Amino acid sequence: LEAEMPNVDAFFGTNNLQEILQNIGADYKYELLGERFLTTPSHFAYFKIAEGCNRPCSFCAIPLMRGKHVSTPMDQLVSQAKKLAANGTKELIMIAQDLTYYGLDLYGKRNLDELLRRISDVEGIEWIRLQYAYPSGFPMEILDVMNERSNICNYLDMPLQHITDNMLRSMRRGITKQKTIDVVNQIRDKVPEIALRTTLITGYPGETQQDFEEMQQWVMNTKFDRLGCFTYSHEEKTHAYDLIDDVPEEVKQERSEAIMEVQQLISHEKNHQKIGQTFKVLIDKIEGDFLIGRTEFDSPEVDNEVLIDAKEQYATPGSFVQVKIDSAEDFDLYGKIIQHDLVSSFAEASYL
Repeated sequence: LEAEMPNVDAFFGTNNLQEILQNIGADYKYELLGERFLTTPSHFAYFKIAEGCNRPCSFCAIPLMRGKHVSTPMDQLVSQAKKLAANGTKELIMIAQDLTYYGLDLYGKRNLDELLRRISDVEGIEWIRLQYAYPSGFPMEILDVMNERSNICNYLDMPLQHITDNMLRSMRRGITKQKTIDVVNQIRDKVPEIALRTTLITGYPGETQQDFEEMQQWVMNTKFDRLGCFTYSHEEKTHAYDLIDDVPEEVKQERSEAIMEVQQLISHEKNHQKIGQTFKVLIDKIEGDFLIGRTEFDSPEVDNEVLIDAKEQYATPGSFVQVKIDSAEDFDLYGKIIQHDLVSSFAEASYL
């Protein structure tokens, strides 16, 4: 980089905060570590527990950009969580390039279960959500914590990328089709109410029509609660860059759309099964004529939403309400608030 961009004064890694501040003449104060300016609404925050990644996935450039996996010490994370809770954050969305690797570098073992227990104990944190878990070597003990603690959402985002053995082998995922199926079944057996989210890639080098159809059938059979699908991107300096990007862009896109059409039908079926049920909902915002919220089974921006008629009912963004679902679409639920201290109809508000 220095040779390519000689006009740059200095280069820093993603974890070199102290060096950055010293370079620009600013004070580094350890006691302020963990202070954050949120770019999300104040009631939820993305909570990074590690940086970098040790996985060798062939299509991914993150290890090149972010380096090896580095876990943040547990005490620092607990301190950050307490500061966020004190400022009104109610939901922590726990992220890393690979959550399940947490602790191996610091404590010599996978320690996500202990971290979850400690964060779960922080007063004011009502939801903890897990994103970006890796299937190979998945630590099943975190599911025990999920069952024990009511503020750990029954939700897991586990990008599986593909299902055929030859694609998984070429992608360097360290897992087979059968082991992937077994992991998904074991997770659902341990936490029957869990919402499983995954992401898939279409058009990876060498993906045949048979590979695609096998993945499509697996999606139909598995019926993930949430799913996203992306077309393969040929990234320089990744292991897969040495392969021939031989699937035409239009075929990649067609396959991605076909997977999402299957998921649309699955989501439609699952959403309609929720009609008549009552869920705890976190109100994110007011948009047009609706209050927009989420259940514990939905992450912001990427998952389903719960819509409530704002002309009839009101709740403060950032508050939790009990909502009874009365109708559903492919990716959205509609309902009415049946319980909340701050809820009132506009007619009642006018009367007061």
